[in-house]
Amino acid sequence: MWNLSNKFALVTGGTKGIGKATVLEFLDLGAEVLFTSRTQKDIDALLKELKAYGKKAHGLVADVAIAQDRQKVYAYIEKHWNKLDILVNNAGINIRKKAKDYSDEEFRKVMEINLNAPFEFSRKLHFLLKKDNHSTIVNVASSAAMQDVGTGTPYAMSKAGLLQQTRSLAVEWAGDGIRVNAVSPWFTVTPLTKGLLEEEHRMNPIIQRTPLKRVAKASEIAAIIAFLAMDKSSYITGQNIVADGGMSINAI
Repeated sequence: MWNLSNKFALVTGGTKGIGKATVLEFLDLGAEVLFTSRTQKDIDALLKELKAYGKKAHGLVADVAIAQDRQKVYAYIEKHWNKLDILVNNAGINIRKKAKDYSDEEFRKVMEINLNAPFEFSRKLHFLLKKDNHSTIVNVASSAAMQDVGTGTPYAMSKAGLLQQTRSLAVEWAGDGIRVNAVSPWFTVTPLTKGLLEEEHRMNPIIQRTPLKRVAKASEIAAIIAFLAMDKSSYITGQNIVADGGMSINAI
């Protein structure tokens, strides 16, 4: 059971960072994986990298913030698989501004991608997840959902909402055989954080605040997601696994 053999998985935002690491982890564990990205270029680049996995890796251009694109993903899964074992709501965005500097459009964009899209994917794919009777949803949240970590108010709001979405759906859908969990990373090395983490004046306070004295690798977060997706974690639902190197329990 320490594998994902014969499982069908969807990973949103699956061409970079934690999403890409999750796709690789799932494929290594035997799953068939569909991943999304907003650009064909990123899809093609990852498919080329995943050539050795053959027909188990699939990419689809889709912006999770657009209803028509989400519908394209639903239709693909129903046509090609007609079931779904694992949904990873990974696609996310942050606009690093003070709250008073946000435009209405920017605020709506952060909320749409980080909070509304996971809800839409979860509820619209419910009928396929229910078919399996032991399927899983894993939402990628953030340490920012639980305390201020300097990532901005709208981002923190969206991720806090995602945690409550996780808890509520876990209870509502338990009878349908669908487990819903979340993972909340602290700073992780990804293309989105690379520039920030290369700035010494930003990196030093992060390291000082983290007992393990380093930031996470994307593969470390992907390993947690894979565990939550496995049947081995079958009695875990409605939970949030905080992967922060001890930051949240550090009194300093």
